[in-house]
Amino acid sequence: MPESVYKVIELVGTSSDSWEKAAANAVEQAARSLRDLRVAEIVKLDMQLDAKGKVEAYRAKLNVSFKFEGT
Repeated sequence: MPESVYKVIELVGTSSDSWEKAAANAVEQAARSLRDLRVAEIVKLDMQLDAKGKVEAYRAKLNVSFKFEGT
């Protein structure tokens, strides 16, 4: 098996519906500009609240790895 190097970046996705959609939004957006995405790891989940304590957005922080093709 050939040796490979992977880069890990941190992303934060948001959704007004759920944490799952927030995470999916982050990965789908990253896939538009990065190739060979490998693993997405949920690091933290939180919510953005309005002044009355109502949930405005679900947020998911992820570490995403992709194959590094640097020179």
